Amino acid sequence: MLDIIEQKLKEIEETENVKILYCVESGSRAWGFASHDSDYDVRFIYVRRAEDYLRLDKRRDVIEWQLDEVLDINGWDVSKALQLLNKSNPTLFEWNSSPIIYKKTDEWEKVSLLINEYFVAKNGLYHYLNMARGNYHEYLQGEKVRLKKYFYVLRPLLACEWILKKGTPPPMLFSELVDECLSEEIRGEVEALLNNKMNSPELGEGDKIVVLNEYIVKKLDSIAEEIEKLPTERSKGWDKINETFISLIKE
Repeated sequence: MLDIIEQKLKEIEETENVKILYCVESGSRAWGFASHDSDYDVRFIYVRRAEDYLRLDKRRDVIEWQLDEVLDINGWDVSKALQLLNKSNPTLFEWNSSPIIYKKTDEWEKVSLLINEYFVAKNGLYHYLNMARGNYHEYLQGEKVRLKKYFYVLRPLLACEWILKKGTPPPMLFSELVDECLSEEIRGEVEALLNNKMNSPELGEGDKIVVLNEYIVKKLDSIAEEIEKLPTERSKGWDKINETFISLIKE
């Protein structure tokens, strides 16, 4: 699959006339709990020629290349990525810390060094808390639930715990979050469910896991309370971001 992904990246560069600076896995494979039949969520950051950024008819800042049962490939223009960085967008921090890297250039190192400087804990906490809350209310309310959705609630909750504890962007790997932040009281349940997911073609419906639901509800409330206690942080400003962008397009 690596060869196929690398070929797709070359096709994108040639067809779109761009240079891909960075490309990673962003989904369940990067989180460390993929099933045998999980697709590949390939995300990349690209840069165009300097003159393209001066056009009056602006180019789209997203490339959506492929979406099927095996590959989900799309990317952001570096201008979009850096504008979102100034807002401390959590997605960019996740891509930057992905354990599965398909391409990484020297130019990306300039961006990577800058990224964690712009992390705003409160923004990240709201993002992950809303993700956990939304998935919990949509998927885990009935007596029968889609069991894999527990991970789509637990992962953002543990990411919140990481941010509250360390004040840094959380890692993508679920195992790192579990080791650092998961309560011992539910560790056995989570590990059994994870083993089931990774060794099954598809983790289907089952009885809701009461101990996990109780833990989730408790954490949703306690994390919300902790967020409200945090002071509001100011943006780091545009200077370093603009300098980095200009240096990239000059190259």
